[in-house]
Amino acid sequence: MLKFIIPAVIVFLIVLYWEKINDFIHKKFNIRINYIFASIVAVILLVILTLLYF
Repeated sequence: MLKFIIPAVIVFLIVLYWEKINDFIHKKFNIRINYIFASIVAVILLVILTLLYF
């Protein structure tokens, strides 16, 4: 049961605080990472869903 709840909570928190995360990284490293981070999150979600399937 936890293997379903923990990734859902993590994704929810990332979506909820996306603007704050993006602004923090922009101030810290002076880069915008919308597409890079979105791609990484998509790959992580695909890996999690694949692991849950098998």
